[in-house]
Amino acid sequence: MLGGGVKPPPASGAQTGTTKPNLLAATPRAGWPGWWQIWPVTVFGVAAALGQAPWGAWWISLPAFAALIFCTSRAKTTPAAIYMALFGGAGYFALALSWLIEPFLIDAETYAWMAPFAVILLAFGLALFWAGAAAVARFTPNRAMGFALTLTFAELARGYVLTGFPWALIGHIWIETPIAQLAALIGPSGLTLLTLIAAGLLAQVTNLTAYHRAMSGLAVISLIAAAWAYGHWALAQPSPAAPGVTLRLIQPNADQHMKWEPAQADKFFNRLLAYSAVKPTPDLVIWPETALPYSLERNPELIDIIAKSANGAPVLLGRQRIMGTMGWNSLSLITPQGQIAQTYDKHHLVPFGEYIPFGDLAYTWFGLTAFAAQQGNGYTPGPGPRLLDLGPKLGQVLPLICYEAVFPQDLRGTARPDWILQVTNDAWFGTMSGPFQHLAQARLRAIEQGLPLVRVANTGVTGIYDARGREMAALGFGTAAYLDAQLPGALPIPLYARYGEIPVLVLLGGLCAVVFRRRAATIA
Repeated sequence: MLGGGVKPPPASGAQTGTTKPNLLAATPRAGWPGWWQIWPVTVFGVAAALGQAPWGAWWISLPAFAALIFCTSRAKTTPAAIYMALFGGAGYFALALSWLIEPFLIDAETYAWMAPFAVILLAFGLALFWAGAAAVARFTPNRAMGFALTLTFAELARGYVLTGFPWALIGHIWIETPIAQLAALIGPSGLTLLTLIAAGLLAQVTNLTAYHRAMSGLAVISLIAAAWAYGHWALAQPSPAAPGVTLRLIQPNADQHMKWEPAQADKFFNRLLAYSAVKPTPDLVIWPETALPYSLERNPELIDIIAKSANGAPVLLGRQRIMGTMGWNSLSLITPQGQIAQTYDKHHLVPFGEYIPFGDLAYTWFGLTAFAAQQGNGYTPGPGPRLLDLGPKLGQVLPLICYEAVFPQDLRGTARPDWILQVTNDAWFGTMSGPFQHLAQARLRAIEQGLPLVRVANTGVTGIYDARGREMAALGFGTAAYLDAQLPGALPIPLYARYGEIPVLVLLGGLCAVVFRRRAATIA
């Protein structure tokens, strides 16, 4: 029987020795800022990605980065800042890399279900770099500028860590503008630093007086205007003399899902031969990545057929080179005499696409053959970058096969070539954003190196670009055609081609020293 002396149960949330903790109430103390703060930064990340090709909306991207930096720098705790940077980065990469869905749709019945997981996992995986930058930035008194600098370091790092993936770098938002010409001096990391310093200045205006807000805004406008003016000046300079070389670029437009079917393979091969045979004869004929649907090792008679089709011109063609159980993604030069004179093997392979990381190690240690390139399950990497010497008229060319064109460091591993050649099969990337982002990054390589770029793609975009990244001639996307065009001339070696990331790292290190020194002074 209940009497007046019986105590009522404790009120909800009251602290007793036996009361279980309220997990929902404990969540904020664990660092989670709440969805009401996470959703805005995710949207800002998505908006920031609109600066990437094919959208090129840098005027949306720049304020979006400023808003993302503002929200992250104003987070009340370090875990909250990390969460906000993580979700902001995931939103950015989810849109910028949305083309990753396309390869899974080649064989949709088997692989389509994987596509959303691949995009989400990669988006959050790359966003970990941003989260780490936000954590380090908490050690600075000016967290907005601190995050801008540490995020620049993070973007540089993701181009190298675990073989690197520098796709959709923040600095790429300027590729379609004159500001891209700064890449000849400071490379893509310098463009990223420029972007984030401008965004960081915008992000801290709410903490300033009206006068300092005006000065901060003026500084941003002056920075962008100066970079734009330099780009216009660079583009207005005289073009170097062309070497007088005519190249034939062949775009067979082979659909990926039909490319290796026997009946279709014969059709595409005959198309390549027919385009090669058109007169007048150029100085060089170029076929795209893995254009040859047959093995030359198993069908050596094809070498003579290809040589004769070009009417005396040498042919550079992408193919799969096979020896025993091993294979390479290769580019070979076939002479007019019907000989394979030179071969370049792709060395920077696509993880999980062209090889499985540690697959050969798993075979060596455990006897697992399913992932081992040496057992025919994936490509074997080539020895590294190398030049192909095409003779006194055509000069020396640096070949890049597909994915290799997104790595600026891969163009600094050889003597200076006369021009750059990228052969690629962008049919894997679909028709939305992937092929155009791939092209944009290749054009940036031309600017960084001061060298003309020749790009030959299976489905497009195929074209020739001068040493400042401007399109000289191109074929329409998704069309079967060939293009005869003149090779542009090369510029003197630019600062970035000579010294790589060193100038930007020195500048970035100096800025970080200033920001972190202020933190140390504040603590003292």
